[in-house]
Amino acid sequence: MAFIAFLLLSFALPALLSQTALAHETDTKSSPFDFLNHLKGCHKGDKLKDIHKLRNYLEHFGYLSFMNSKSTSYATDDDFDYLLERALKVYQHNYHLNASGILDSETVSKMMTPRCGVADIINGTNWMRVAKKHDHRRGHISFHTTAHYSFFPGNRRWPSNQYSLTYGFLQGTPTEAMTAVDRAFRTWQANTHFRFTRTQDYRNANLKISFQSGDHGDGAPFDGPGGTIAHASAPTNGQFHYDASERWSVSQTAGTFDLETVALHEIGHLLGLGHSSVEGAIMYPSIAPGTTKGLHADDIQGIRALYGA
Repeated sequence: MAFIAFLLLSFALPALLSQTALAHETDTKSSPFDFLNHLKGCHKGDKLKDIHKLRNYLEHFGYLSFMNSKSTSYATDDDFDYLLERALKVYQHNYHLNASGILDSETVSKMMTPRCGVADIINGTNWMRVAKKHDHRRGHISFHTTAHYSFFPGNRRWPSNQYSLTYGFLQGTPTEAMTAVDRAFRTWQANTHFRFTRTQDYRNANLKISFQSGDHGDGAPFDGPGGTIAHASAPTNGQFHYDASERWSVSQTAGTFDLETVALHEIGHLLGLGHSSVEGAIMYPSIAPGTTKGLHADDIQGIRALYGA
């Protein structure tokens, strides 16, 4: 079955990478985030079908934990309670929205934007939230001002004797995709102490890049077109996955995601960067189709803070 999947992937992806990819193949499919549309305007005290999906969305990206709930059915409950309101307010703070705790149209629009599958808040630590005047602490949360970049818990990083890293691609990865990722690695190399070398030995590469779909065995299944488009692990795991169900391109093409731009973001995770609250930063969590981006000053400040200038 795995061999058949590789064959299908090798034939399907070149078509997806073409700038003239057939739009009708994916445009008729709904986004996994479409449920948010009919919840627009809901707030604490409401009980509506699919509120549990809003709760699951916020739990998936780190804003809620079901471990502290009183009921094992909390994840399927359609009551908009205080915990959900509080989680939504934190999300709104992180994305510079009106922190009303109401699922207004602006919040729905932001939540529906395709995004990286890595959580914004990991182990309860919210590094995206920003204060306006100076660094300080409130409870267990640290707020940043001049820097909006973040790191994984424990500042996970590659040891100094592993600044020369190899990367490899799963068999069947299209040449266009590999070339786009090569460019992304060269960009990070030019702004760090790292040296990246492509290897044919995928199994033993420090960093492994592949296209996957659905449940692919890493505990973070993809959700189909228009939801989470890629994800990567913190150092030193080295896994980087694109969602094969998305429409990919090698340039700024309407309705597709740019391979190089997404690679820049996910390589940031591979090196230890978390998400940034700066919308122009490559480490900002979400990206609209047809968008291309490069490294931002915030990304460079972040990687240099983690590894030294």
